[in-house]
Amino acid sequence: MTNPLVSFEFFPPKTEAMEETLWASIEKLAPLNPDFVSVTYGAGGSTRERTHRTVRRIIEETHLKPAAHLTCVAASRGEVDEVIRGYWDAGVRHIVALRGDMPDGPGTPYAPHPDGYQNGADLTAGILKIAPFEVSVSAYPERHPDSADWDADLDMLEKKADAGATRAITQFFFDNDLFEAYLERVAKRGITIPVIPGIVPIQSFKQTKRFAAMCGASVPDWLETRFEGLDDDPETRKLVAATVAAEQVKDLMSRGVDRFHFYTMNRADLVYALCHLIGMRPEGDIADAA
Repeated sequence: MTNPLVSFEFFPPKTEAMEETLWASIEKLAPLNPDFVSVTYGAGGSTRERTHRTVRRIIEETHLKPAAHLTCVAASRGEVDEVIRGYWDAGVRHIVALRGDMPDGPGTPYAPHPDGYQNGADLTAGILKIAPFEVSVSAYPERHPDSADWDADLDMLEKKADAGATRAITQFFFDNDLFEAYLERVAKRGITIPVIPGIVPIQSFKQTKRFAAMCGASVPDWLETRFEGLDDDPETRKLVAATVAAEQVKDLMSRGVDRFHFYTMNRADLVYALCHLIGMRPEGDIADAA
């Protein structure tokens, strides 16, 4: 079986120690030659400068292709357009366009900025008016928490595709049947952009369960059973986490999926092990041949 195409997601570090961890992770994962690596953008643009700095360093010090996240919440069109132009000038050619969460955190009702982009579809169109970026957008196999029903959810994905999105990357999920059912819904709608499954190897089960509750992702009982009693046993927990993630990815590959987006949590160990378990091997090194 041919190796899948993978991409990795990181977040901008807050401290010097976190920066060291991030760059050790990037150095470990870079030889796997991902299609791209994305760098997240905090609620309300709260990590704007750190995101930009991380993306710029990836461009300057590695051969990797960075995708910079961008949200439209709590910012005017002018402010967002300034960020878009700044990315282009820095050499970024791929943006992950997201509506974003309110600065007060998930659960706060979304309210677009009166002078800003209204949602992910509006932002996608705005990005492409400025420069010919690749644009990735979000998708939700279990429906976005703000979507009243499946029609509303698919309406938004369709608008993003119509606005020029290159691909959609999903929220993480653990039930592959739900993802397959989602692909069927998308296809029935006539939406043709690729939908890439987002996979999260579980660093901390409690933290992952909390994230899942915030974003509307379900956590199957069998998964909770796998991690039962491992809160204070990190070594066993890592072995179980790598196995669970590899089982999920291999099952998706058996269903014809050949692209994956891995949420790294800025740590390389589980993602590297997962890639190894699905047959990927490193090539070359991180140094830019130029």
